Amino acid sequence: MDRERRDAVLWRNRALTLFDRVSLPVAVCDVYGAVLLANPAMAGECGTTPGRLRGRDVLELFRPQEATQVERIAEALRLRHRSRYQVSVRWRAPGGAERYGELTADPVSDAVGDTPMLLVMLRVMGERETADEPGAVRVTAVEARILALLAGGATTARAARETGLTADGVTYHLRRLKARWGAANRTELVARAYALGVLVAGVWPPAPA
Repeated sequence: MDRERRDAVLWRNRALTLFDRVSLPVAVCDVYGAVLLANPAMAGECGTTPGRLRGRDVLELFRPQEATQVERIAEALRLRHRSRYQVSVRWRAPGGAERYGELTADPVSDAVGDTPMLLVMLRVMGERETADEPGAVRVTAVEARILALLAGGATTARAARETGLTADGVTYHLRRLKARWGAANRTELVARAYALGVLVAGVWPPAPA
């Protein structure tokens, strides 16, 4: 049994190291729904960093569309049922649009008798755009900080240290910015950030507007 427990812990730790490398928003929560770990994709849906999601209630971040779904899940967890649970949710994306999708929660633990944690995955199904102010540029505070660091010559590793992200987390945000602005590389990203007023022109070190 001790060997089985060690093997289970080993494989769980290996799985957690993959968090930063997957584009699917994923989090590990306690049985009450408080976030213990989150990957950059999950944090990106909330416009923050993984560390700042720790301790937040996942159902406050992503609001259930039907309260009865949550009540059924809470009762099932109280009875230690280990089924997969799904909740329809909606939330406000960093750019201001209201998104909707589905949270899937799988109870996981090292042993059957242990209190389970919840492996939570978010599937984005669509969004309803809100009216932006004329000329508004959609960037989060984290994205603006990363752009300012790059404009000052920071490497990915340094940007990660300065923002509290991993290197993969920084790369994830840059990939999203490139897709949003149609930029080919980091130099073009920085140029567009100045052109769009995301970074303050004529200021050193570079700073977000």
